Amino acid sequence: MGVLHLLGTAGDGGAETYFVDLVTALQRSGVKQAAAIRKHVGREAALSRAGVPVKVLGFGGPIDILTPLAAAGYAKLQGTQLALAWMNRAARHTPKGPWGRIGRLGGYYNLKYYEGFDELVANTEDIAEWIVQQGWPAGRVRYIPNFAEPAGDTAPVGRASLDTPADAPLLLAMGRLHEVKAHDVSLTALAQIPDAFLWIAGAGPLEAKLRGMAEALGVANRVRFLGWRTDPSALYRAADICVFPSRQEPLGNVVIQAWAHGLPVIAAASKGPKALIEDGRDGLLTRIDDADGLAAGVRLLLADKALRREFIDRGKKRVAAEFSEAAVVGQWKTLFSDYGAL
Repeated sequence: MGVLHLLGTAGDGGAETYFVDLVTALQRSGVKQAAAIRKHVGREAALSRAGVPVKVLGFGGPIDILTPLAAAGYAKLQGTQLALAWMNRAARHTPKGPWGRIGRLGGYYNLKYYEGFDELVANTEDIAEWIVQQGWPAGRVRYIPNFAEPAGDTAPVGRASLDTPADAPLLLAMGRLHEVKAHDVSLTALAQIPDAFLWIAGAGPLEAKLRGMAEALGVANRVRFLGWRTDPSALYRAADICVFPSRQEPLGNVVIQAWAHGLPVIAAASKGPKALIEDGRDGLLTRIDDADGLAAGVRLLLADKALRREFIDRGKKRVAAEFSEAAVVGQWKTLFSDYGAL
């Protein structure tokens, strides 16, 4: 066995979803691998369906001494040559051994958890540069982006199933119901687009607050809170425009996913989306916390069919060139090969 992936989080989010997507894609490409994860019935089932051996470990706090021991035993059992830690909690529990250790960073994490690791992988160029600025050796950092691959056989979610008129402009917002995702900005913008409906896919602590805000703005009858969804391709294919006003976003995987699904996207100019989108060529950027700008961008795209088509075509070309499954998996396999794990 070549690679052992470690994921210590128990929740649902973009990083956890991509973990399953990448491990599954690597499995399809023939990489020998296993996974050690915190208990999560859905992830366990998904990895098992993909044919990936899975070990459930505790991944507790700093005083948890059992998880590193169990992880080391499992790594030896699997013949691990490279241990890949996804985020801080996993890195804390990734044991030393006769294998390489790599951390995969999707944000500006505290690098103390990666002391003694052989290499770090960042999913944006900005994060890679930031890692070096923190004193990490430049020769031990790689940039490997996320990939976006639509589910080929997935039909769009039926609008009628969510009480949404077939002819209404439909906006899609993806992300946790958290302050940083700025769903409040999308709701405020919706009040300026009288005919449009908004689907918000995500779960989190702000649901009650956002529902109350929708009522206060008079848009509650045009908003659908979908909760956590496992069918993102079906949602992207049902919508007309993706809105992504996130206040803090190191990557902006939603942008890449929207492009992959042929959906024009409007995003706030936080770090990730600003680095991805060429404003006016393959998407629109607004200022952070600019509901008026978001509403104006939506109205522009709804009125200009040719511009929507340009954004869709250019977005798909960006994915094919930079963010396809084949391209990204190839970069990971090059890394694994460098450590003798293929």
